[in-house]
Amino acid sequence: MVISIPEIITAVAPERYFSSGEDNESAHKRKLSKFKAIIDKHLSEEKDSKKRGVALLNAINEAKSKKLLKTKSTSIHKLTYDSPTETLEPIYFFILDLISDFGFETEKLVDNFVSSPGSGHFGEMGQRLSIMQQQGAKLMGDINTVMRSIINVIYDLREFKIRLEDYEKYKNGSDAEKDAARLALKQLWMDKVDVNKGNSSIKAMALGQAGFGTLIDAFLVANTVEEVEKLDLNSIVKRILKPRIADFNNWIKYSESELRKRYEIERTYLKSQVASLKLYTKWARPYLKAAEELQMAERNRNPALVKMFNTMLLELTLLAKRGFKTEWNDRLGELPNIPASWKYEAKKEYHEIVLVDFEFRGMPQRTQQGFVSGGKTEITFRGYALDEEQLKSFYEAFDKSEITDAFEFVEGATTESLAQLTKDIDFFLEDKEPEEEKEEKKKEKKKDTSNPFLALIGHYNEPVKEKKKKEEGGVKMSSRDKEVEKKYILPALETATKEDTFNFFEIYKKVHGMAAFP
Repeated sequence: MVISIPEIITAVAPERYFSSGEDNESAHKRKLSKFKAIIDKHLSEEKDSKKRGVALLNAINEAKSKKLLKTKSTSIHKLTYDSPTETLEPIYFFILDLISDFGFETEKLVDNFVSSPGSGHFGEMGQRLSIMQQQGAKLMGDINTVMRSIINVIYDLREFKIRLEDYEKYKNGSDAEKDAARLALKQLWMDKVDVNKGNSSIKAMALGQAGFGTLIDAFLVANTVEEVEKLDLNSIVKRILKPRIADFNNWIKYSESELRKRYEIERTYLKSQVASLKLYTKWARPYLKAAEELQMAERNRNPALVKMFNTMLLELTLLAKRGFKTEWNDRLGELPNIPASWKYEAKKEYHEIVLVDFEFRGMPQRTQQGFVSGGKTEITFRGYALDEEQLKSFYEAFDKSEITDAFEFVEGATTESLAQLTKDIDFFLEDKEPEEEKEEKKKEKKKDTSNPFLALIGHYNEPVKEKKKKEEGGVKMSSRDKEVEKKYILPALETATKEDTFNFFEIYKKVHGMAAFP
């Protein structure tokens, strides 16, 4: 179920923008109470603050399924202009510049288009889309190849790290740790090195030939050739065991250095693979994003889209906002309906919000520069007044809505996979050798606590960091704050929004002489 921007605004500010369609005030209040209960239920069930936007969307869908959601705005004005020669671009940029001249910050929220299947515009856009998809798919294949390589390297590095810890304990651990590490390395030597001797390996002889049953136990117990001589073993077993002990001691001496070299080589290779992955990701994202932006919206039942007509539809939505911040209290005094002796310090940031919707229906014509299209343009101006918390909730819900799902998919395809491996990658790329750690510890200077006079003034004390108290649940408002907000600030802000929305509508209407419908 597609959710519109006015519906999201109504959900974040139901007291002002919920419309029940009831003339009776008590009936209106009952429906408003039911709508707010649905929203509160979904938000209270979602404890993860990052998913509050999804919870709000679920609440809107439930309210729509119960036919409980109707929207209204502070003000609404509509312009209609039909010209077979004038394109949408000059209209769009005139309004964009006009809004900016009034001191509003603007951003584009929606940008959709669709063409009739039989039009030339449909064919050319389809070709461009196909090129972007092919390039994106090729780069995604390269990304998957590099990703598999990174996973394999991380697995190898983890194995090397475990083995290097045994070597470190063997050299620098306690007696118990040294014994355990030595036994682990002996098992490794028998499984990886001695096993290559085939039937003459220690395990093969101990398990497959009579008279050598004690060979494994003796190898694990003895650490030097001298210790072999002291064991109560027959001479044949001793003759087999002595060269194996010597081989193991040589192996343990040289294998550590070789393993550390291999570990460093793998770390360097991991670094290069991560760099390649980031590079491929950087290359792929523009193609994937362009492919998504060239994807046409689904408007199968729109009567303007007849298959064999040469028709194109465009949908654009601009959000313009102008804030009144706490430190700008002089500006609050400039709002209408606020006393001239205004002394109150606002606790929140409040915003004038103007939504501008463009709906364009045209007949695209090919030129040397591309396609141009004259046609009918409908422009709708809607005004709202939101505080900072409501605006934040709006963005949280909008970013999770179906309007931006496609862009979230693009982000997931190129960045989330790497994010899952970030912890392991950071661990191995930032890992330091034990020798390096020791050198750093030696360089650390110990504090000189020998001066009693410096101690008296607390020179050697660790500085105590002050803990900042975090207020939960947003800005805390007293009953007076809420009364002032309801009685003065929001009504004044809505009046200002009405004036600005009407100014945009009226100025453009007068400049271009367009037909206007309230």
